[in-house]
Amino acid sequence: RAPKFHQQGESGSECWVQLELKVMADVGLVGFPNSGKSTFISIISKAKPKIDDYPFTTLVPQLGVVNTKNFDPFVIADIPGIIEGAHNGRGLGHRFLRHIERTKCLIIMLDVSGFSEKPPKEEYNSLIRELDLYSSKLIKKSRIIVLTKIDTVSDFEELDNLQLFLESKKENVFRISSLSKAGIPELINFLETFVKKDRNSFIEDPKRDKKSTPSEYSIWND
Repeated sequence: RAPKFHQQGESGSECWVQLELKVMADVGLVGFPNSGKSTFISIISKAKPKIDDYPFTTLVPQLGVVNTKNFDPFVIADIPGIIEGAHNGRGLGHRFLRHIERTKCLIIMLDVSGFSEKPPKEEYNSLIRELDLYSSKLIKKSRIIVLTKIDTVSDFEELDNLQLFLESKKENVFRISSLSKAGIPELINFLETFVKKDRNSFIEDPKRDKKSTPSEYSIWND
């Protein structure tokens, strides 16, 4: 069945294309190095990131699938620690921050053990500033503030004052310990409810742009 006629081919074209990989997850973990992100994701999922007591133990994004009793599983992304100047690429900030652009919400983890480089309030202000300077979309995402390592806290009055400060900023605040697992079931239940409502609102919204991603619809911003 060889063809009995042919057409002259046309001139082709060439171009350079840069492809940028972004992981897809429901929830993104954000925090300074050694804030407890890797330990947390290893507790709530089967992810096995490298865990140690020095900065930047995590060098690549880690994904963990969280199984729930009442709903479909959801995915959490742990990105390497953020440092001052991350929005300008310091500490490979550009390479890391892009992986949380497609998440539905963010968990900002603050180390309250007293052994972090900065006080929790300063960490909070720095992380919010870095997210805002990197992308206005990140700062508008729904978020949860998680106070980690509460098993090491002796002065709970100071911790209460920190929570009052964060709540005055209209933040949702949880206290957890990955060591004792205190507060983790309540946090997972909260995330489960949020992801479920977010997915349902995306499916049921008749006005949505079918080309848009689910992460663009947030029930917390109604």
